Amino acid sequence: MKNTLLSAFLILISFTVFAQDISGQWNGILKLPGAQLRLVVNFTKTPTGFSATLDSPDQGANGIPVNTVDYSHPILKLTMTSLNAEYSGALDAENNFKGIFKQNGQAFPLDLSRKVIEKVAIVRPQDPVKPYPYYSEDVKFLNEKDKITLAGTLTLPKKEGNYPAVILISGSGPQNRDEELAGHKPFLVLSDYLTKNGIAVLRYDDRGTAQSTGDFALGTTKDFASDVESAIAYLKTRKEINNKKIGLIGHSEGGLIAPMVAVDSKDVAFIVLLAGPGLTGEDILIKQSRLIGKANGLSDDELNQADQTNKKIYGILKEKTDLNEIKKELTVIFDDALNQIPAANQPPAEQKTAYVSQAVNRIATPWFKFFVSYDPVPALEKVKCPVLAFNGEKDLQVPPKEDLETIKMALEKGGNKNVTTKLLPNLNHLFQESTTGSPTEYDKIEQTFSPVALIEISDWIKKTVLK
Repeated sequence: MKNTLLSAFLILISFTVFAQDISGQWNGILKLPGAQLRLVVNFTKTPTGFSATLDSPDQGANGIPVNTVDYSHPILKLTMTSLNAEYSGALDAENNFKGIFKQNGQAFPLDLSRKVIEKVAIVRPQDPVKPYPYYSEDVKFLNEKDKITLAGTLTLPKKEGNYPAVILISGSGPQNRDEELAGHKPFLVLSDYLTKNGIAVLRYDDRGTAQSTGDFALGTTKDFASDVESAIAYLKTRKEINNKKIGLIGHSEGGLIAPMVAVDSKDVAFIVLLAGPGLTGEDILIKQSRLIGKANGLSDDELNQADQTNKKIYGILKEKTDLNEIKKELTVIFDDALNQIPAANQPPAEQKTAYVSQAVNRIATPWFKFFVSYDPVPALEKVKCPVLAFNGEKDLQVPPKEDLETIKMALEKGGNKNVTTKLLPNLNHLFQESTTGSPTEYDKIEQTFSPVALIEISDWIKKTVLK
């Protein structure tokens, strides 16, 4: 549930009249929700003004053309059509541009100066440091059904032995084995803690991500469940793993996948759901949009309007089967929604078509269609193994109270007698101790994974499996 800046910086260069020489490199930091990105604008003097390219060093993107440069001292204006973005700034007395970067109706402060900005070393004190006090091995295993190879890391308390094990299942979007996002590596921290407490851990790169093969974009939640089944099959080949004590830990969408697999596989001894959805995908997304919008200061009228638009979009995804037909109907909805927002927040007229097309293509996918329609309750009702379900009290991506109540009711309705649900105070969707729970805080919080949550997970597994 991520990514905005670098969809595609594909643009032609144009020129305008200039007032003074600004050629050379200008540097700034763009503060986006959940991330801070260094930007470098490289101006070149031309016979009629300036041309420019843009670098985003933190994303490994260099030499990206800017399509228009308009500089008339002290005002600078840049446009980036493929980003649906523009920049406007003014040169101050200290020879720095003070300005605003706008993209998709959102505005972010961006100041530019001649001073080179070095990458800031992010302090993540929970990240383990080699050499680890346990055995770690990079591994590969095959999903024979889909003919893809998944790459991951298996950690064992010691090289020799026979241990209970867990498989870590990541949240939505292509994730590497550490579930790396916003400068954090939650699965690295979790696997380190569990392995130190006597539990083997297998974590792996999602299909089509990092060292795993396959095409992530073509997969649905159900496809990703087959990857987990392949991980179980692999663990069963390892003599160091106790085949009777293999469990699953799923975060966010991974919490949808774990019950799917547990229902179909007798090899799953227990599951842990970390902010795993109990509501339908449609309900999750509507409530998520409202919670995050409210935290970001949207009015009730704006939130209600967003709800109405979202319900129309999700209704089409659920009702229609042909993706081309879905795209046509979504285009009409997005066009209408775009026309309802204030003109100042709309992209330039010549960018609207590209903006709408980009938004439609992000949603009209097999994954999104499956997720919106999927109800996790029927699978939860069939889960018979022990279940621990956690949510952070300040989670804005999965509504915590409704979620836990639904999960507990479904499990108990199905006759599961070993169910533990907990709402952990002050924790966000990533299980960090947080102030508001907003995704904009994720990268700013030094903590990667609450020690309280780590202890709860480890103690429950040991009590449930090692008794």
